[in-house]
Parts: sequence; C-alpha cells; structure tokens
Amino acid sequence: MHRRSRENRLRGVGGFFASAALFGFVSLGALSQQPSGTQAAPQRSTLPQTSGHPQPSLEVDRDPVPSPDPDPPPQSVGNQQPAGPVGTIARGTGGLYTLHEDAYEVRLNASVFDASGHSVQTLDKDAFHVYEDGVPQNIAGFRHEDLPVSLGILIDSSGSMYDKRVAVDEASLDLVKLSNREDEAFVVDFSWEAFIDQDFTSDINKLQQGLSYIKSSGGTAIYDALVASADYLSKNAKHPKQVLLVITDGEDNASSATLDQAIRRIQDFDGPVIYCIGLLFGDDTNKGEARHARRVLETLSEETGGQAYFPKSVKEVDAITKEVANDIRTQYTIAYHSSRSPTLGGYRVVHVDAKQKGFSKLSVRTRSGYYPRVGTAASAQGSPGVVNP
Repeated sequence: MHRRSRENRLRGVGGFFASAALFGFVSLGALSQQPSGTQAAPQRSTLPQTSGHPQPSLEVDRDPVPSPDPDPPPQSVGNQQPAGPVGTIARGTGGLYTLHEDAYEVRLNASVFDASGHSVQTLDKDAFHVYEDGVPQNIAGFRHEDLPVSLGILIDSSGSMYDKRVAVDEASLDLVKLSNREDEAFVVDFSWEAFIDQDFTSDINKLQQGLSYIKSSGGTAIYDALVASADYLSKNAKHPKQVLLVITDGEDNASSATLDQAIRRIQDFDGPVIYCIGLLFGDDTNKGEARHARRVLETLSEETGGQAYFPKSVKEVDAITKEVANDIRTQYTIAYHSSRSPTLGGYRVVHVDAKQKGFSKLSVRTRSGYYPRVGTAASAQGSPGVVNP
C-alpha cells in the first residue's frame, strides 16, 4: 500500500457527484509548506476511490418493484455447480446436498429512553419488537454491553471555527479517553475539502498530534466529508460498531453532494451512527442559516440513529462529548434476519418498539433503515449477507 504525507490533500466525494461519477478521497497535490517549528505529520495511507450510483430521492416511494425480466442463470466456475434458487435443495459436488436460504442479518444499535428522557438500561430481549417495512421480525441476537467502536471525529476547519478550536479539541480528546480501551479512532478536518489528520489508532497521543495539524480556513463541505469518512470506515474499520462525530458551526456551503445524496450514500454503506454538535451561536450568526443548519444536523442524526446537540457556548461542548461517549457505551445491540430476500434490493424502513412493566412509555432511537448489501459472489451462490451497524 502506498503511503502519503500530510502535505497531500485528500478530497471527499466531489468527484462522485461530478461527471466522472467517482467519489472517495483522492490526492490533489501538495499544499503549502507548514510553518517552521511545526512537526511533520506521520505517513498516511492513500484512500482508494470507489464508484457509486445515484440514490433515489427522499420524496419518492422507496419500496422496490421487482424487474419483470428474469435474472440470468449464474454461470458455473470450473467444477463448481451454480447455486439453486433460494429455498431449494440442490445436489452439489460429491453427492452433497445444500439448502440455499437467505440469512441476511441486520444489526441495530439502539438507545432507549423513558417518558422523562432518561436512559433506560434494564431491558431484556423480550422487551424489544423489530419491524422492517411494517413486518415483524424475529430477533436473532441481543447484547447489552460495552462493545468496542470504530470512531471517526470530523472537525469543521472553516475560518469561522478559529476561536472555537481549543475547546473542540479538548472535548474530542475527552470523548476518546472515556471510550472503550479497544476502540479505534481517526481524525478528519474539513473546510472546502477533507483531510485525514490521523489514521485509525488507539493512541491518545497520536490523536492529539493529529488535532494539532488542523488549520482553520475556507468553507464548509459537511456532506462530502461525511460520505468520504463513511467510505473510509467501511474499508478500514476493524469493529462492526461504527460511529462518526461531526462538530461544525454552520451549514454546508461547499459540498458537491446534497443532503439527500449524502444520507442515501451513507445508508448504502450500511453506514455509521452519526452524532452532531452544532455550534450555532454568536453575535455574527445568521439566524436563518442557523435554523437550516440545525435541521440538517438533526436529519443526519435521526436517519442514522444518532443524536444532534446544540450548545449555547463552547463551554458546554466537553459535557456533550461525555454524553455521547456514555450513549455509545450503553447501547443495546439487536440483530435479526430479514424476512425479505436481500436480492430484492431497495430501501428497508426499520422501526423498533420497547415495552416493559414499570415503564409507561419508552422511546427507542436507532437508524431509520438500510439498503441491503450483497456481494456479487454471495448473490450468485446464495451465501448469506451481513449488514453492519
């Protein structure tokens, strides 16, 4: 794998939404030299480009309609026999019989709150009920423990963030310090474009060093940075539980992607839970822009099962990151096998209810849905697919 230094710029998803139909981090050449006395950043991995496809609009019915054309039969490779249709028993090599079934596991990270908004930590598996497109699903797995997380910390480095950076950096480090010791984290800063300041690490000193490279300037490309970071997670994270924390003080004004496209692409990755901290305060803050930015951050969080926070000053940011760390560490993890074949494709709406004696009303926060992901080989051979949280 090639290595690149900090002086090489890593771009987000602009290319994907341009005519080339590509997105990911790509090198754009050297930046200006760092000021004297500034320590050079460690070498970093080149992030490969990926190809994407347009996502459906939020305004249209996302229930898939099967194609009237039959799928072509899978071709055998060497002596391997093609798999039979789902639900059939086929005789393979050596006289062995194989039952081909879809076993598509969907994993959800869920936070539960009572009527007063307090976190509820005493529920068992029987308290939960999962629905996919309105159809009840059988819960196959249930865990309530502090699972290790792959975490991305995305910090807005636009010019307006200059006077907020010290408090934001301290709060970001506190989030990592309060996390599971097996967690891994990476740091991204974004203005017009996104930079990786520190690859995945569990070393707090390396993360602190990565934060020190961030210089405030330029615009705000939140959507591009989120999609590129979700792509990076999908390719490099070692834990199935994945989270992005984005800290920004304004609305997106520089992305190639739209909000709709960004959410769709993140869901298409079976993407991470997104937590947002919006620093939408100050005498020079435009109230109309702040209202729009708030709606955007709330939407990003709600669609992915996270939470958006809006402190009134930078002094509150540290307490919020501690709340985020606690929420991540105390979530329920629920797994179910979808009753619909993943080969049908299409967006799946997910809803989770929780009911237990002693609680009048419980609310569950988890992601709103997903796109099934099945590799080409798995699709052709009837192998089970897995959705990560």
